[in-house]
Amino acid sequence: MLGFQPYETFQLLIETGGVDRTNTLLIAACDAYARRGKPTLPEMEQFETLAARLFPTAGPQARAKGAAILGRAELLSPKLEQLVVENIGEDLIAFLEGAPELSDQTMLDIIGRYDVLACATLAGRDGLSNVVLAKLFQMNSRKVYRALAANQHIVPRGAYLSALARSAQMDHMVAEALGQRSDFDAALLAPAFFDLSDAHRLKVIHAFAHRSTPVAPIARTIEQISVASAELTKALMKLFSENRRPEVTRLLAQITGLDEVRCGQIAHDVTGASLFVILRAFGATAYDGLKVLIHATSHDYDRSKALADFASLFGNVSPESMAYLMSAWRGEVNLLELSKPQYQPFTATSRRTPGLAPAHNPVVDQAIEALARIGARRAS
Repeated sequence: MLGFQPYETFQLLIETGGVDRTNTLLIAACDAYARRGKPTLPEMEQFETLAARLFPTAGPQARAKGAAILGRAELLSPKLEQLVVENIGEDLIAFLEGAPELSDQTMLDIIGRYDVLACATLAGRDGLSNVVLAKLFQMNSRKVYRALAANQHIVPRGAYLSALARSAQMDHMVAEALGQRSDFDAALLAPAFFDLSDAHRLKVIHAFAHRSTPVAPIARTIEQISVASAELTKALMKLFSENRRPEVTRLLAQITGLDEVRCGQIAHDVTGASLFVILRAFGATAYDGLKVLIHATSHDYDRSKALADFASLFGNVSPESMAYLMSAWRGEVNLLELSKPQYQPFTATSRRTPGLAPAHNPVVDQAIEALARIGARRAS
């Protein structure tokens, strides 16, 4: 077999040589098979029969070593994969990561054992069948979902999209992984908004640009307050300019219905992303909104670039969509409705279509510079 010993000789040695001889034969046979390259079907079937006799008879260390060697073979049948998985021991994860191909049956057997680390490794592989994916998505494991969220070979749609969106609400690492994907609708990360990095918070807001949304439950409350939008922005600017953020927290709690902990996060968010959502939801214009953001945001980074981005968002994002985002924070909406055709963005970014952030705009720059010169002493 395999060009170095007849099969009958192996059988005789197994029967008469004892455990030590079997250990040697197992490692030699696995090494010969791994070096063979791509075996023929008769060779594979013959080796399956031999390996099925050698593995149970050999000692634990020899089984683990033989399985590790066999795992490097170019082609394994499902039966040989099963022998590797059952005997490889601590090297199982390395095998699952490096194996060029794995049969569905092998993967389903591993999932059936509920070995979380092994299942998470499988969830990161490419070429997973729908049968395997369905089983992985049924697992209640953060590690598995983190791997699924980061796997660019899995298209987030249908039931997979729903499962990933729900998982993002419970695990910030899943939300962050999904935020890095270009094929995932960042608007679905709205409930995890405060767990995201600064860049991904802005990405969520951008996802609502040029987009219709269902009517938000909070819309009626906002209508009652929006008539006093100028007074609201004036009050916020004064409070932020005097660094009275606890009072900002209480004011936001009164007008938004969000709990004080969440409003405290908004009041102390020096990036301005969450405050922008509030301002735009209540109908603030770019001019009034930027005046508030100038006093609320940190001075430790390039503020002009950030404010220019917010200036474009005031023009591209509707108050209705930000009201919907606020309702998502309150857990009042089903975000999966956004996957319906009528709620898809009106425009798509392409080579001919500029992104949501505008190119260098002297008018916007001049407005920001003028607003930046407004000192705290002039806030009233």
